[in-house]
Amino acid sequence: MKKEKIILLLVLACLCVWLSSCIIYVPHEEYPPAERERYPEREAVRRGPAMDLAYFYDYLSPYGSWVFHASYGYVWIPHRVSHKWRPYTYGRWVWTSYGWTWLSYYPWGWITFHYGRWGWHHRLGWFWVPGTVWAPAWVTWRWGSLYIGWAPLPPDIEFVVGVGFRTFPDELPHHYWVFVEGRYFQYDYLDRYVLPLERNRTVIRFTVAKANLVDRNRQVYNPGVDVDHIRRVTRSDVSRYELEDSSSPDRERVSGRVVRVYRPQLRANEQAKPKSYLSEEEAETKLPELRLRVIETPGRTEPPDRWLKEEHEKELRLLEQSQQKEEEELRRRLEDEKRLASDPASKEKVEKDYSLKAKELKKEHEEEKAKILERHREEEKVVKKKVKKKEEKQLSGSTLREPKEWPQR
Repeated sequence: MKKEKIILLLVLACLCVWLSSCIIYVPHEEYPPAERERYPEREAVRRGPAMDLAYFYDYLSPYGSWVFHASYGYVWIPHRVSHKWRPYTYGRWVWTSYGWTWLSYYPWGWITFHYGRWGWHHRLGWFWVPGTVWAPAWVTWRWGSLYIGWAPLPPDIEFVVGVGFRTFPDELPHHYWVFVEGRYFQYDYLDRYVLPLERNRTVIRFTVAKANLVDRNRQVYNPGVDVDHIRRVTRSDVSRYELEDSSSPDRERVSGRVVRVYRPQLRANEQAKPKSYLSEEEAETKLPELRLRVIETPGRTEPPDRWLKEEHEKELRLLEQSQQKEEEELRRRLEDEKRLASDPASKEKVEKDYSLKAKELKKEHEEEKAKILERHREEEKVVKKKVKKKEEKQLSGSTLREPKEWPQR
């Protein structure tokens, strides 16, 4: 009996050793903690020269004002942009190995449209919050058969490299969105085709949210609009470009099938701050003049009121063209639904529904046009006031100080 116990104990011991050798250790995986600074800088793909975040403070100062924001710390607001300016408008989209990549025509665009985020303040307007992670464009997308739209992601939406989005809102405010008719999407100088802001509430209903930024091998990727959809709506091919690192800060440029961009690796520095900055109260007072809120265009000799008239005429053309497209789209949907209707009663119901939708759409179009015309009148008053002030200064013998560099819109 004693011998049998010894044998049993030996068998059990051997079995335990064998089992322990077969056990695979699976580490417990926790969701990353909420601290933003802990992840992006450490896990981002390393490339280009390494530099301190303070570099942005110095580089952007000649082009705008730094403002101390109660929620975000030091934020940057550009000068010399028009009163209707929105982020991701003065430039173009190109399809690259990182997805849809925004090429800005501003000398400061390589920073503000690829690092950090844009936020909105009802008195300050658009402001940029610094960040250290590079992306082809920090935007989200909507599109449909008529329109393609994108919107800057607010600073509060956290993206962790290696993980993805921690949070994402169900909806963004309508004024965040930039929309163009789909046929214009691959054009240069997209600001010339951006629909008036007053159109956004209606246009949003003709589009759906489709894609957002994703993380691929610790690199931010922007899939955006489906390439086949772009081919269909633009009736043209979509060229694919390779991104190549530039050795110095400059406007992003296309050469053949290569896009040259400056993508330094940034490290956070909590001690860094701008050499000069405004408080929110000071910014609200000074920015309207600093930003030259009257529409200006380089190389033109016409008076500002004529420039403004051209801008207004362009907006009305875009308004009328897009509204007509929506009416045609509604009629097309009616015909499709009538063909699917199985009996006369169903067809009659479809036609009644269409009639109601058509009336609602027409009412919205009329309201949009009324709002745009009202804004145009206010802008004309502002321009006339500035022109008169300039003429008075010239008559009094004083010289109006012109800015050294006018923006290209």
